[in-house]
Amino acid sequence: MRLTVVNFFKKSVNGHIFRGKHRLVKRVTQSSMATLIREFEQTEANMRLLLHPYLTKEQSSGHAKELGKKEKIVVKWREEQLKMKPHVTIAERLAHLDVKNVWD
Repeated sequence: MRLTVVNFFKKSVNGHIFRGKHRLVKRVTQSSMATLIREFEQTEANMRLLLHPYLTKEQSSGHAKELGKKEKIVVKWREEQLKMKPHVTIAERLAHLDVKNVWD
C-alpha cells in the first residue's frame, strides 16, 4: 500500500525519458564539460595524425617485409603444429572397455 503512495508523488516524464517533447534533460556539470573537452582534444589529435602521417605511402609500403613478421608467424604456426597431440582412434579411446571379450 505504501509503495503506491510513493508512486503517486514520484516526478517522472511521460513516455520514453530521453526522447520526445517531455524528455528528461540532464544538467550540465563541470565534470561532463571536462570530459567532452578531453574527448574533442583526443579526436583532434587523431585527425591531425591521420591527415599528416609520419611516413609517406612509399616509405610505409615494405616495412612489414623488412621486419620479417610473416616469416615469424609461419615459424610460430609450424611449432604449434608440432606440439599437437597425436591422432587417436575410437578403438583406442574405448580400449579400456574391452575387459572381457566373451560373447558366446
